Amino acid sequence: MHTTISECDFSCIRDGLTIRGKAFIPEGDKLPAIIVSHGFGGNSKDLYTYCRTLASWGYAAYCFDFCGGSAHGQGKSDGATTEMTVLTECGDLKAVMDYVKSQPYTDSGKITLMGFSQGGFVSALSAAQRPDEVEALILIYPALCIPDDARKGALGGSSYDVNKVPDIIDCGKMQLGKSFHETVAGMDPFEEISPFKGPVLLLHGTEDQVVDYTYAVKARGVYAPGQCQLQLIQEAGHSFTEKQSASAMVSIQQFLLGKKEILTISVQITGREIRKEEGSYRQSAVLFTGNSDSAYFKGHIEPGAEDVQEHVEDQLVSIRADYTLEGTDYTGEQCRIHIVNQSVNGEWKPAIETDSTALAFLNHEDLTAALEGYTGGLTVRIYSAVPRNS
Repeated sequence: MHTTISECDFSCIRDGLTIRGKAFIPEGDKLPAIIVSHGFGGNSKDLYTYCRTLASWGYAAYCFDFCGGSAHGQGKSDGATTEMTVLTECGDLKAVMDYVKSQPYTDSGKITLMGFSQGGFVSALSAAQRPDEVEALILIYPALCIPDDARKGALGGSSYDVNKVPDIIDCGKMQLGKSFHETVAGMDPFEEISPFKGPVLLLHGTEDQVVDYTYAVKARGVYAPGQCQLQLIQEAGHSFTEKQSASAMVSIQQFLLGKKEILTISVQITGREIRKEEGSYRQSAVLFTGNSDSAYFKGHIEPGAEDVQEHVEDQLVSIRADYTLEGTDYTGEQCRIHIVNQSVNGEWKPAIETDSTALAFLNHEDLTAALEGYTGGLTVRIYSAVPRNS
């Protein structure tokens, strides 16, 4: 784990405009790089926490302000919002890619693009335009709805007549030029992003009121089978809570490590009970049921599943979920999977025992889990290195 991270400002040029951003560089040479792009009206400060985490994993992480892409003059880069379009932002991102590739401490063959909302759309477009220069793509509620919004006369929450597009489109927090509309009104975003053939992680909330999650479902379909991992996050909107962001970063780390989501388990809480109370010590149990509908296994949680929690002075000191799934693996074999999931050094580390021949590798695998809570339950995602023959 890298601990020393240097933070420094950087700049580069696109069409005479200066793009300004911040780099987060861990110690080392030939570092893989990640370029993180902000959404419509946002700025790079929104991304510092993400970049610091990525740098702590050993990545050279970069974020920047799109030219004319930030509301209320909060961006540090040149350019007016009325001159910004999705394609000018693609130009900005590609200029940053060129800058990152030129740095002596980065591995120019290992660049990942990560983007939020409009920055996600721009990242997907840029990866498709330069598919040989991008190793992987992380899209967080990408705004693939932008062309449809333009065709409706509703860009950025505005309202205008598509038959008489105004020179200035007032979106409230920022103004766009007519060129933004003209750039995307005839665009098929799914056709545009499809040339990228590398691995894709797509995270989207089911309660997103800005970009409906069905755009993410459709996007997964345009990528090759097995290329795109789609995670629909229950109850998440067009921004993540602190807990949702923490869980998303677990998923992102596993994706970057080349791990796959081998089991996805939907848990419904059915009850709670106190098991023991002695002074400041309390042991309680959360009872639950649920099911798994994954590519590698489909089945249900058997009765008796419980999550035993221990508290001292109202501080949670240990938590241990113990349950068994019964169903069929991807070969059609009937099987059972016993799971014990505990927190180890801040990570969820499930241990699995299964009688499935096809999933036997899980009996000895170092597994990691991400937990996404929602009302009355949670989604458990278990990640593993998958054998080549599966």
